[in-house]
Formats: sequence, structure tokens, C-alpha cells
Amino acid sequence: MNVEALVFDFDGLILDTEGPVFTSWQEEFAAHGCPPLSIQEWSAEIGTVGGLDLVDLIRARATRPFDPGAMETRRRRRRDELLARETVLPGVTEWLDEADALGLGLAIASSSPRDWVEPHLERLGLRQRFAHVACFGPGIAGKPAPDTYLAACRALAVEPGRTLAIEDSPHGVTAAKAAGMLCVAVPHAITENLDLSHADLRLRSLSETTLQEVLARIAP
Repeated sequence: MNVEALVFDFDGLILDTEGPVFTSWQEEFAAHGCPPLSIQEWSAEIGTVGGLDLVDLIRARATRPFDPGAMETRRRRRRDELLARETVLPGVTEWLDEADALGLGLAIASSSPRDWVEPHLERLGLRQRFAHVACFGPGIAGKPAPDTYLAACRALAVEPGRTLAIEDSPHGVTAAKAAGMLCVAVPHAITENLDLSHADLRLRSLSETTLQEVLARIAP
């Protein structure tokens, strides 16, 4: 089985957006006197769309006055402040360089909307590295549905069975496998204790090994 393309998830894999988003919500839960969100609760939100109604959760659990508009303005400001400190995660650039050297197609498949993913890629100087960015939107369901991955494969003109997905979340791995792809899971601090056993291979970081070594292991 020869791999002809790589399709990367974005949030938590290329850029640690998950930590800042989770922290900004945790701070609002604390500010309203709510018990903190557990990782298991938060896992419903990771790598998908509309997994958890966090505003309703705060409203239901708040022991202090709750103004949803003011809360969301404050939370987004804090999220963006934390995000501005983040840069490309270890190993990503090296894997992109290897993929280019091997002549592999490159795309992104994300459950986030395009107006979230594209500006981050531009800030990181990575947008031009990807031939296509497939995002949740009209006609494309978020993960765990396979839609974003299938859209990326169509755009690259490659069969899903000849494509390697790189993911950080259970929802993402489920989407990739449903699309018929090989999948490497690279969890972060929030997803490392979630069930990623349905991936073909699990790494601690993309910097742990090379792309060629991974391909030799799972797609000889």
C-alpha cells in the first residue's frame, strides 16, 4: 500500500488551539462559581462541532450572576491572548518538508470553519504548504463524520486508501478511519488519556520519529 498524500488535522495538531480554548472556558466556569470541566466532559467538544453547549452548562451551574454576552466577549479576548503565544507544534514543519521531498500531496481536514483555520495558517506561515484546506461548512459535516477527509482526498485527486491522516482526537481518528484512510494519532495534554486505540499508530509527538519511518511501519 503506497501512500500518495497526507491530510493533517489542524486544532491541537499543527497549533495548540485546544489548550487556550479549554483554559478560557475553565476560567469562565471558575468565575461563575461552577465546578471545573472534567477532561471527559470536554472530550465531547474536541475535534467535532457542537459537541457540548458550554454556555448552557455555565448557566445551569452558575452560583454568581451570569451575563452570556459579557462572558463570551471576555472569554474570546482571553482565548486570543493565549493563542497569540502559540506557534507551530514540534515536528510539523519537518514532516511537511519530508512530504514535499517524497512528492506527497498535502491537505488539511478540520471540523473548525475556514475563517478560523486559514488566518492561523497564514500567521504561522504555513498556508502555502497545503494544496487544499477542507473545513466544516455547508454540505461538509464535522468529525466524526468522514466528510472533511473525503473532501480533502477529492481535492488532492487521491484515493482515501492511499492517504495518511494525522489526528489528535478520538473524533478525528473515527472520521479518518470511516473515510477509509490510514491514521496516526498524536495526542496532546488534553487528549492523551482518551481512547485513540482505533488509530493505526500512536506517537507522543511528530518530532518523535520521521515521516519515512512511520510510512515504513504502517504503509510498506
